[in-house]
Amino acid sequence: MSPESTVFVVDDDPALRESLAWLLESVRLPARTFASAHEFLQSFNKDQPGCLVLDVRMPGMSGLDLLDRMVAEDAGLPVILLTAHADVPMAVRALKAGAADFLTKPFNSQELLDRIQVALEKDRRRRVDQARLAVLGKRFATLTPREHEVMALVVSGYSNKEIAGQLGVSAKTVEAHRNKVMEKTNAGSVADLVRMAIACGAVSQSVALAEEEDIAGRSDSPPDR
Repeated sequence: MSPESTVFVVDDDPALRESLAWLLESVRLPARTFASAHEFLQSFNKDQPGCLVLDVRMPGMSGLDLLDRMVAEDAGLPVILLTAHADVPMAVRALKAGAADFLTKPFNSQELLDRIQVALEKDRRRRVDQARLAVLGKRFATLTPREHEVMALVVSGYSNKEIAGQLGVSAKTVEAHRNKVMEKTNAGSVADLVRMAIACGAVSQSVALAEEEDIAGRSDSPPDR
């Protein structure tokens, strides 16, 4: 069973931490509060879903420093930054650095709750996508070295005859490997295979995209006479 989404609050103001904890509990959102960025980092676990509500200006490691750290470590947790200063350049920097949102104190409680819900949904979707990619990765990992060769050439746009020439095997053998690739990856078409291979990094995106465009172009063209 997946752990419940939690709203992490990091702020050096104990009164604000207490009021935010009460606000979140009033709408039945699990919350954990921390007095500093270092305290948060000591207990942070990437596998815990949720979002982070973070004060910008704190002693020691600032909110922006923690944001940079989270981004550098690919933590993935959506971050909502809070500041008592209407600092537009800071907000721009925070958003460019990867913050999900930015609010100026004093803020409207409902507005904060709305933005937290958006952040939690963003985190949920990200984790669903990660799980889907993990499944795709496992499928492609079942391919034998020869099947992987054939798959890479198929998504690069080569025909069975051309692949056979490159690999020094018969077209019938290529067809057998190709069928195995489609079966193991659960791809319904070459276009599906291209998209799946891009998603899990099994092939170069530029090569696969070129083939996907070629497939689309052929589907729009009149049949050869």
